[in-house]
This record gives sequence, structure tokens and C-alpha cells, in this order.
Amino acid sequence: MASTKATTALAFAKRQVGDSYGYGATGPSRWDCSGLTMFAWAAAGVRLPHSSAAQYSSLPHVSQDQLQPGDLVFYGSPIHHVGIYVGGGQYIHAPQTGDVVKISSIHRSDYAGAARPG
Repeated sequence: MASTKATTALAFAKRQVGDSYGYGATGPSRWDCSGLTMFAWAAAGVRLPHSSAAQYSSLPHVSQDQLQPGDLVFYGSPIHHVGIYVGGGQYIHAPQTGDVVKISSIHRSDYAGAARPG
């Protein structure tokens, strides 16, 4: 079950669905992937760095079969993308230039791991 902080972070991220992607953007209506996760967790009182790789290296890792809503999921080698797990194999993320914040499947070939803030 998600913690209160995870629920707060996830609610923040859900409100951003449909916002534009912007490289290096940290809101309020444009986001890059780590800017979105950084501000979502900041809404819950948790400080994260503005880099997907730095977020991954600074947090305790969890296995994919232990994911809970609010956990961060990471992609790439080296890690270059992050989003917030919603549940049911889905996550919210800010994908790339020309796209918007959206909900997608976590099942990608470049899945690198997950971590639990808070």
C-alpha cells in the first residue's frame, strides 16, 4: 500500500497529465521527466535531485515485483528516463520533445530499475 507521501506525489503527477514536455523544464505547465518526479515528490515534502540518474543513485531500490504506487521507475543504460508508478503496470512520465505528460506501460525493453522515495 502506498504511503501518504506517495499518494501526495502521485496526485501531483496525475494533475500534470497533458502538460507539455520541455527539456530541463520544472513546471508549472512544462516538464522533463526528472523535473516532474522531483516536483511531485517535493509536494510530499521529499527533496530529489533534478536528474534521473541522480534520483536512482540516491534512493533505496525496489524490485519490479514489489512496486507500489508512487515509486519511481527508471529506464536506459545509462539511466536517462524516470516516471512515477501508478499501479497496474502503468506509470506517469514526461516522455520527450513534442510529447505530453502521459500514462504508459512500465514494460519497456530498456527498464533499468525502481526506487522508493520518502
